[in-house]
Amino acid sequence: MPQVIWNEDPGANIDKVMQHGLTPSDVDAVIANPTGYDVSRSSNRPILFGYTPDGRFIAVIYEEIDFETVYPVTAFEVEEPS
Repeated sequence: MPQVIWNEDPGANIDKVMQHGLTPSDVDAVIANPTGYDVSRSSNRPILFGYTPDGRFIAVIYEEIDFETVYPVTAFEVEEPS
């Protein structure tokens, strides 16, 4: 699993994730075990898809800092693919 950078500053990535009812642990779980990958049409950033420990299907938009480090920008629940 890559190293994940979490920022506790107001308005930073922890706040953005929590605004969508998620926690850094939820996001870490998806980063560690994604079920899908895409690129955001709006930001052109990479997106991982996967399940939180409690079974919610989420998207994690992130920036790749280097080969071993990612910075989650935001995450939110999405509809599961059929």
